[in-house]
Amino acid sequence: MGKIKKILISNRGEIAVRIIKTAKKLGIKTVALYSDPDREGLHVKLADEAWHLPGSTSAETYLDVPKILEACKALNVDAIHPGYGFLSENADFANKVREAGIIFIGPSAEAIETMGSKLAAKEAVSDFGGVPMVPGMEGAIDDIQEAKRTAKEIGFPVLIKASAGGGGKGMRVVENEEEFEEQMDRAISEATSAFGDGAVFVEKFIMNPKHIEIQILGDEHGNIIYLFERECSIQRRHQKVVEEAPSPVVDEVKRAAIGEAAVNVAKACGYYGAGTVEFIYDENGEFYFLEMNTRLQVEHPVTEEITGVDLVAEQINIAEGNAIPFKQEDLKINGHSIEIRVYAEDPLNNFLPDSGKLNQYTRPTGDGVRLDDGFEEGMEVTVFYDPMIAKLITHGKDRAEAIEKMNKAIDDYKIGGIATTLEFCRFALNHSDFRDGSFTTKFVEKYFSPELLKAANEDEQEIAALFAGYDFSQNKGQVLDIQNSESNWKNRL
Repeated sequence: MGKIKKILISNRGEIAVRIIKTAKKLGIKTVALYSDPDREGLHVKLADEAWHLPGSTSAETYLDVPKILEACKALNVDAIHPGYGFLSENADFANKVREAGIIFIGPSAEAIETMGSKLAAKEAVSDFGGVPMVPGMEGAIDDIQEAKRTAKEIGFPVLIKASAGGGGKGMRVVENEEEFEEQMDRAISEATSAFGDGAVFVEKFIMNPKHIEIQILGDEHGNIIYLFERECSIQRRHQKVVEEAPSPVVDEVKRAAIGEAAVNVAKACGYYGAGTVEFIYDENGEFYFLEMNTRLQVEHPVTEEITGVDLVAEQINIAEGNAIPFKQEDLKINGHSIEIRVYAEDPLNNFLPDSGKLNQYTRPTGDGVRLDDGFEEGMEVTVFYDPMIAKLITHGKDRAEAIEKMNKAIDDYKIGGIATTLEFCRFALNHSDFRDGSFTTKFVEKYFSPELLKAANEDEQEIAALFAGYDFSQNKGQVLDIQNSESNWKNRL
């Protein structure tokens, strides 16, 4: 395929900025796309060239394939990087890009299509073998009575899940036979509305699961390796908020087993490029294939931090037709990394998205602190796109140090004008279940409430007020009392 000289990034915000930074290191020119609301976007300022997509909504801008291909032709680009979201897992887009003689920095359209359907993915992986599967149906179904019979055979609780799409849409947990028909109707209706496809299937619902995923890389020379696991169990609305690598509960033996299973999933669809294989991990340490994401993940930085591998650079290297430049045995885990997603959402109001001008925006800095963002002070967070502002990442020699650095970075990250998830992330990081690694995907519904977060914030402000202006040299006993108060507050979380 040859050397890539110019990449058009069919995305926006922090992931576009992230791709631009690696491209610059590699001496590759970049083209940014921008909608009307993104005219002053940071990715537009950093790219070598920019192309306007008239409009505001995703449909009329970042999802408009003809407009994007028109930009490629006009600016003579060699390749497209789709980032994540938008068209990144659209097989038709990948095909059209390649038909236009442009390199698509990602896997084959066939792999995207196979893994984009949960049912097709399960079938491909089952046929290949070597990957544990959740007990359940082998195909889609719309016959409620037949589905109910299957559910009874599996044993309640069961999970009804849409075959297409994700993000929790078309998904229903059914506790007993009496509520099955109603929940089945709702799942089919929601899946049809969200994805235009009402296909659903039924599988065993795993109680108290953790969400463990494996980063893989594959090339077109048949090499596939795994870059260890990420722990992604703290979620709201089935979407991740806090991620880390490695997982605090996966040992070396289990790591090798789940890593090899992920490689087998990738082999099952002839995968090349960067991808992520997701697993459910139960309370007994057993794991089951969930799905594969055929793109770069939001949480990829924690893998980069513990391996030293630039995943965007490797995507470009593979897209140029080159082999992966290292082997499985060359990879080692270095320390621990944590990422929090900083959303423009109000945790005190059921994580409702917020919008407005960033009237204060001060980035945290320091050893082991990384911020992937796409905003600057004075910019607008609009209602048109995903509310994620940034990803804050820390790296330490161990998990305790990574958490300590993250708490300090949250302190130093000043965002004014909109509500954010920063304080929720602090709450999660300092909860005893997070500290001991026992947390599951049920963390938010089990432990979080707006009232508890308000109380924690008030206690923190009270402690800060006690410290402010106090002459420590005059009364060491009182200082000890104050420190004990802070310790007690943290223990309550």
